[in-house]
Amino acid sequence: MPKLDLDTIPQTNATGYPAPYADAVQDRWYRRLAPPSSLTEMGVSHVTLKPGAWSSQRHWHADEDEFVVMLAGEAVLVEDGGETLLRAGDCAAFPKGIQNGHHLQNRGTTDCMFVAVSAGPRGSGDYPDIDMQFTPEGYFHKNGTRYETKRLP
Repeated sequence: MPKLDLDTIPQTNATGYPAPYADAVQDRWYRRLAPPSSLTEMGVSHVTLKPGAWSSQRHWHADEDEFVVMLAGEAVLVEDGGETLLRAGDCAAFPKGIQNGHHLQNRGTTDCMFVAVSAGPRGSGDYPDIDMQFTPEGYFHKNGTRYETKRLP
């Protein structure tokens, strides 16, 4: 596979999160790298967080492993056990099925960048801090009522 030219891969800040949960990720910009690479068994995203942005709502996956490699800047990893500062070169792993909600926050004054890799079926999980869960079919309140928004691929 030839080297990817990031400038030719569209960048977006789209989210399927319903209001008000979308606000925290409005300055998260990402490129999905797996489709232009013809990768079918894993997801890969190149992510930029502007100052103040979050990578996602704090979540965990039942069926999908996640791995993050920081490329530039700093982000705070927030998980059940506390907070950890991640800098360029640092890595973090989130095994599937471990109910440890996690996300990254850019609390600095400059952009931070990382690569997020996922493997496993696009399954279900939970957002422990808010009234939301996810399945392949979309987002749901914890009582099972569906949010009207559509979960993005």
